[in-house]
Amino acid sequence: MNSAADALAKKNRRTILLITATAALGGLLFGYDTGVIGGSQLYFTKYFGLTPGEQGWAVSSALYGCLFGALASGYLTNQISRKYTLILSAFLFVLSAWGSGIADSLSELVLYRILGGLGVGMASMAAPMYIAEIAPPKERGQMVSFYQLAVVIGFFVVFVATYFIGGGNTATMSPQEIAALHDYNVERGWRVMFWSELLPACAFFLLLFTVPHSPRWLLMKGRKDEALTVLNRITEGPREAQLEFEDIALSFEETSKHHRVTLATKGIGLVLFLGIMLSIFQQVSGINAILFYGAEIFSNALGYGPEDALKQQVWLGTVNLLFTFVAIFTVDRWGRKPLFLAGTAGMILSLSILGLTIYTQQLGVLSLIAILAFIASFAMSMGPVVWVMLSEIFPNNVRGIAMSIAVAAQWLFNGIVANTFPVINRSALNAESFNGALPYFLFAGFCLVAFVFVWKLVPETKGKTLEEMEAMWTGERVFHSADEIEPEH
Repeated sequence: MNSAADALAKKNRRTILLITATAALGGLLFGYDTGVIGGSQLYFTKYFGLTPGEQGWAVSSALYGCLFGALASGYLTNQISRKYTLILSAFLFVLSAWGSGIADSLSELVLYRILGGLGVGMASMAAPMYIAEIAPPKERGQMVSFYQLAVVIGFFVVFVATYFIGGGNTATMSPQEIAALHDYNVERGWRVMFWSELLPACAFFLLLFTVPHSPRWLLMKGRKDEALTVLNRITEGPREAQLEFEDIALSFEETSKHHRVTLATKGIGLVLFLGIMLSIFQQVSGINAILFYGAEIFSNALGYGPEDALKQQVWLGTVNLLFTFVAIFTVDRWGRKPLFLAGTAGMILSLSILGLTIYTQQLGVLSLIAILAFIASFAMSMGPVVWVMLSEIFPNNVRGIAMSIAVAAQWLFNGIVANTFPVINRSALNAESFNGALPYFLFAGFCLVAFVFVWKLVPETKGKTLEEMEAMWTGERVFHSADEIEPEH
């Protein structure tokens, strides 16, 4: 490669990394907005005097907003673009962070949490889709995994923020100081926890105005010159940009001339079913129950005080963050399916151990290790792999609506798990027959079903262009392969 072409490739490489980082901030806000409830609910539950059912509603209300946000994003990403859908989601993040902090009743808190949920739902669908549509085929898994990395960074940052807002290390405090700190957190600390989201939310909103539209969305709208301009900014050279432009244009032209790819097209029903089931399995694994209620689990099941439980949540966030890097560096080398299966096996084992320690009342270090092992296994597999596959398996013409349905299913089951966890966890059946271990045995069972499902039914997709995968499902024309779409050397 000559020096001019090399310089252009490096410049475009920096461009695509900056665009990816900006879009991935949607993941950070996803993690932050959903994670902030984990620490704050310890205190606003007492402030508002909530029953277990009301606590579940306060925690899960945002998730139902996420459901409708994800459904709406299928229409929005097609009509107003992936970029403007993300800008709208950023505005909702800002509004929710401010409003949740000023809420003076459960109804007000739920309203602002639902608005934030709408933003999360939009971003959770639009951001990985946008990243997948601008990423080079052989790095798409890694690029979309940056979104999941941003999600776990969001969880990590919010766990650290709520820990310090909640008073930090209480080991050297007297009982009177701890009691005073707890009273402050019940009266005001939880509000500050919500307001802490304002800084990243405002940054996301402003930075989105600097990124381009997706070239696939531009071509879908017939804006060919703009699409080629964007491709020349994000590929390694004119030849690569032209080949990718031709494939995307051909994908849209063939479906308009011969038949339109819809959800009823041969093969699309199967891929939509796979996407929905992957979304459901990600949620019924129990990951968000442990992230949302981690402080309560540490406080009640494992015997930590509320402020100490916030410190243990930082461990959850740290492990979640570190093991996401394992996925980033292996998803394009190992493939999606082997990584998913390896991590899911670890989740089954760690949940079973956690359940047994609780069932036998042998709580302690092994229980904590089991929780951290579960988080690590999820972070290196099911967490990022599901987002990667959802962003890449659907054909161009139906990607928006199909992905919105799959992501909506994810948020629906996220809400169901979050809403039912405190009820099941505090049920007489759980207390009398399982000593508090029932939820973790249920999660382990769901993970086992997910393992078998992916092993038997889900194909490997690494290294394929988005257009190649469309041909794989529909049986139509095979486009340029990822090996052909390479820069000239």
